[in-house]
Order: sequence, then structure tokens, then C-alpha cells
Amino acid sequence: MTQQATVGRDTPRSAFPCFVTLATRWMDNDIYGHVNNVHYYSYFDTAVNGFLVEKGVLDIHHGEIVAFVVETGCTYFGPVAFPDTVSIGFRVIKIGNSSVRYQLALYRNEDPLPAAAGHFTHVYVERASGRPCLVPDAVREVLAGAVAPEAL
Repeated sequence: MTQQATVGRDTPRSAFPCFVTLATRWMDNDIYGHVNNVHYYSYFDTAVNGFLVEKGVLDIHHGEIVAFVVETGCTYFGPVAFPDTVSIGFRVIKIGNSSVRYQLALYRNEDPLPAAAGHFTHVYVERASGRPCLVPDAVREVLAGAVAPEAL
């Protein structure tokens, strides 16, 4: 797979095959009255890992293989504040031997364009040793539906 262009301010919701919706929390707001930037990373992580847990391919408590986030980034386009609802769209842009790279966008309420865009990379590791391992076949199967067509 080749890496596709980054997600920008004009990226529509239709660019993402997977979505997870989360509620902002009162504690997410900072002194300026909007969600603090650190929480966007948490929303991204929660969306992807929640999806993998829901699909039964990531056991965060007892799995012999787990996924660690090793790189992440975020660009902000507009504010989000409690009590907004956020929808996190994500797509896979690369599946390697031991890693998966995602692109994500955070949409505020029903807004058609993102308030933020990000990326992160999971590396799959053996829990006992902490050493990288192959992305499990079951994970690859689940993520096949999340691969951006342009990445094929």
C-alpha cells in the first residue's frame, strides 16, 4: 500500500469508512472554554482501540499480542467544547509487517468538515517480551474494511 495525502480542513466525512462517536466531558474543557488539545489524542486512541476491542481482535487485559501507539500527531482546525459530541472517522493507510498507520478526523456534532485531523501508528508486540511481532491475521481481516481505497 502507498501512503495517501494527509487529511485536511476540507476532508468530508465520506472519506472515512469507520466512525466512532464519543461524548465530550465537562473535564475536557480547559480555561479557554474549549476541549484541551491533549484530549484529541485520547479521542483518537479511544476510537481505534475501541473499534478493535469491539471487533474482538484486541484483548487489552489478557491478549498475548497488544498494540502500542508509537507515533501520533494532530492538526487543529476549529474548537470543540463540552457538551459537543465528536465523531472520529478513521482509515488505514498502511499495514506493514508489525505496524498499522491510521489517519483520523474529528467532526464536531453534525459539522460536515473536521475540527481536527490526526494520524497514529500502532506497533503490534508480544505482551510478555515487549518485542514487535506480525500484525495478527484476524486484525488484518478486520482492518481490511477500514483501508482507504487510495492506499491499495
